[in-house]
Amino acid sequence: MMNLGYKIMFFLSIAIHPSAEVPSTCGTPPSFPHMEVRDKYLRQKNIFSKGDKVLYRCAEGYTQYSGIRSIMCEAGKWTRLSMKCEKKMCGSAGELFNGHYDYTGASFRDKAYAVCNEGFTLKGMEYRMCKESGWSGEIPTCEEGGEPQVVPAEVTCPAPSVANGVKLSEADSVYRVGDSVTFTCSEGFLLTGAQQLTCGPDGQWQPQLPLCQASDITQSSKPDGRCRVPPYLPNAHLSDRYITQTDFGPGERVRYRCALGYVRARGTYYSTCVSGKWTPVTLRCERKSCGSAGEISYGDFIYTGVKFGDTATGVCNEGYQLVGRGVRNCMTDGWDGRVPVCEAVQCAELPTVVNGETNGYLEPPYFYSTVIGYRCRVGKLIGAKEIYCTKDGTWSDPPPECKGEW
Repeated sequence: MMNLGYKIMFFLSIAIHPSAEVPSTCGTPPSFPHMEVRDKYLRQKNIFSKGDKVLYRCAEGYTQYSGIRSIMCEAGKWTRLSMKCEKKMCGSAGELFNGHYDYTGASFRDKAYAVCNEGFTLKGMEYRMCKESGWSGEIPTCEEGGEPQVVPAEVTCPAPSVANGVKLSEADSVYRVGDSVTFTCSEGFLLTGAQQLTCGPDGQWQPQLPLCQASDITQSSKPDGRCRVPPYLPNAHLSDRYITQTDFGPGERVRYRCALGYVRARGTYYSTCVSGKWTPVTLRCERKSCGSAGEISYGDFIYTGVKFGDTATGVCNEGYQLVGRGVRNCMTDGWDGRVPVCEAVQCAELPTVVNGETNGYLEPPYFYSTVIGYRCRVGKLIGAKEIYCTKDGTWSDPPPECKGEW
């Protein structure tokens, strides 16, 4: 019996043991809509140990608005990702003097078509596109008379590709005149040439594509104390004087500045080359706040938010109608346009009722909720005794009639 009991326990322990094991590693991190795992984590490995973390970033054309970007491997499973991404908004494409923009929308990949007033012709791009960094190209002009000089929107540059290089911005599938891309090199490679390229009117990148050379080759001709291209910083970029520089000596310092529509939240603007590496950049840039878009008498603004790229739409109270442009966009220098006005709806002047009169005399205009009462001097009143001006600018009923005799 003891032997039998021992054998039963032995086999039970074998059967139970595998199912009791808890996996200690995690596989490839999960994918989510409008998000992607930062490349460096996927290049390192595809098996992750307990406690390992990976960082996500919003996909091209989307920005983070809440949550935490990281997940962790725990007990063989990835923790839940709380980060949320929203579609990039570009707001207004700018003021086109002697013309206006026709928008397909104001979010990522939408277009704003330039339309000149009668008698004026367009000089420049026929439309601007909402990109990762804002509206593409420059604002065209509408000039009096003359022949149009429109840069064809079909002129594109081929997708730029640099061996061992990584695009930091503007990773679009179509590149038009005026679009820019910024490159850095993969780990172990150094960039030679310009870091930022622009699509020229001839469909060619200007200047020419840079090279990413293996660091051991590059370093053989340079001291180990020098630095290569400074690190990429979200919502910020290098000051213009440093953009094309690819080699920096010990002690050299570069300055960053917040991107268009962003302001410094904390940290310093500088990074210094020390022992072949850049000191950490503490600058953090956040979307500029525009605050209130103003007060509308007899109405309110409905906001998507109050930061750069957000919009405020004017909505009037019942019986009032909007006069002026109804949407304001949060721009780098505050809300564009002006506060619209809500004016009371008016009803048309009423015809005279034969043999009838109104109770009292009201002069036009007749605004929303105005009430007019009728009485007959001769005959009997047929119809509504009182009518009022509705929120739609129409009278609640037609005027009555006075028929017959007393």
